[in-house]
Amino acid sequence: MAGYIVRRLLSAALVVVLTSMFVFALFFLGPANAARPLCDLNGRCNPEKLALLTEQLGLNDSVVNQYGIWAKGLVSDREIVFGPTFHCDAPCLGISYSTRGEVTTELFDRFPATISVAIGGGALYLVIGVVLGVVAAARRGTVVDRGLVAASLVIYSIPFYVVALVAWIFFSLEWGIFPDTTYHPISEGVGPWFWGLLLPWLVLGFTNSTTYARYTRGQMVETLGEDYIRTATAKGVRRSKVLFKHALRAAIVPVITLFGLDFAYLLTGTIFLEQIFQIDGIGRWAIEALRDPIDFPVVSATVLVGAIVIVVANLLVDIFYSFIDPRVRLA
Repeated sequence: MAGYIVRRLLSAALVVVLTSMFVFALFFLGPANAARPLCDLNGRCNPEKLALLTEQLGLNDSVVNQYGIWAKGLVSDREIVFGPTFHCDAPCLGISYSTRGEVTTELFDRFPATISVAIGGGALYLVIGVVLGVVAAARRGTVVDRGLVAASLVIYSIPFYVVALVAWIFFSLEWGIFPDTTYHPISEGVGPWFWGLLLPWLVLGFTNSTTYARYTRGQMVETLGEDYIRTATAKGVRRSKVLFKHALRAAIVPVITLFGLDFAYLLTGTIFLEQIFQIDGIGRWAIEALRDPIDFPVVSATVLVGAIVIVVANLLVDIFYSFIDPRVRLA
């Protein structure tokens, strides 16, 4: 077990390093001059100013030196110069072109909003999906089963942002059932925090639960066909006990594994939700950074952090699964 965990840690670290190289090359070594957006901020860019900013940002140095300085800033403080000199504390992801603030600080300020949306929505769609999947599997071949499967396919075929936009227009603007859909820090009270995020949670829960409903149904149908389930049923064990104590316990492991991976993508993929419901999270922050002129440090930071979250989630899921299924360690 220890050897498997060490190998997975080393492979995860290698992926993170390669990802950081890719992010750096994508945003700072591309065909466009990374200093151009900074030069265009006040609308008075000229060749002399662009050349000065290029020199101050070190964009004339070798690629290896540029990446070394950038990567070193992830573990130690560094000075960044574009006009004035900015001190950037470790882990330094750069200085925002638009706000002149540390990107790391601004990212941490917005992270609670994104994690709140992800936790509430993820928990909701996991519970709804598993319950519907168990119900469909328990009534396999009936009208209930066919109705749930058909409804899940219909909901799944509708783009997520369309559902979110329609829900915001009607439930928030037209009917006023959820008049406040913004994020309130939990320090301001559990009530404002909960009610402000309830509609986004419901949208996430009902749209994403369809995948888990179908997946859980498939796992449950397969498990209910096992010999030990038939034996328990033949012995007169209650139907509810067979479903939830025996079948669901066996079928839920791959579902939880899938959820671990999906939750990482959810943390990095709430862009549309945050934009529609005006939640000041990482996704909305990244969208704003893409506006002309592009805030390269902010965009690169969100891409890098998103990639690290996904890599770490994959690592945790693999380690968790290795405890459940020893065959994974052999593979």
